[in-house]
Amino acid sequence: MKILIIEDEREIAQSIKDYFKTNGIQCETAENYNLALTKIDSYDYDCILLDLMLPDGDGFDILKELKAKNKTEGVIIISAKENLETRLEGFNLGADDYLTKPFHLAELLVRMQALIRRKNFKGSNSVVFNEIAVDIFSKTVAVNDIKLDLTKKELDLLLFLIGNENKVLSKSAIAEHLSGDMADMLDNHDFIYAHIKNLKKKLTQAGSGDYIKTVYGLGYKWENEQ
Repeated sequence: MKILIIEDEREIAQSIKDYFKTNGIQCETAENYNLALTKIDSYDYDCILLDLMLPDGDGFDILKELKAKNKTEGVIIISAKENLETRLEGFNLGADDYLTKPFHLAELLVRMQALIRRKNFKGSNSVVFNEIAVDIFSKTVAVNDIKLDLTKKELDLLLFLIGNENKVLSKSAIAEHLSGDMADMLDNHDFIYAHIKNLKKKLTQAGSGDYIKTVYGLGYKWENEQ
């Protein structure tokens, strides 16, 4: 999972980032409106945590920008504003959930995980694709009930591919998903080839179909053989 935290209070943003990191979730932060728009334009995220009161803009305007750009990220508003009118406006502009400050980080994590499951995997805690079964909570993968030993990057890659079935994913899109904005600092994306190769090998050796297809000159695609 890759999350964007749009929050001007650095302590709050850092506490969320640290807590999510212990749960294997990659986070990026934007402490103002302009930086948030730059990141939204440049990258795709699984979920956006959005504070409404920013020093140089309004969180509601970010919701409008997301809608205008046809972005599909799930959005959870995290705000000190408690009134009903604010909540309704947020939902009407496309927010998926609303959590009032102060909140428990454990609750925020559970809400975010539930939102991503609803958006990407129809609300299920597990992802099943033919003989492949992924338990999202325990972060385990099995092929024909035989557990695989995948690295965190390989598991993230597998879920990203399955969640985008039949879509061609460029190397840069995969690099961004796995490494966030650090991908911009890499000289090349050769590490993507290594992750793809290792994942394919582990899946096929366990008896899985060969679902990862190379689309030459463009990237990779998860495609059902059957």
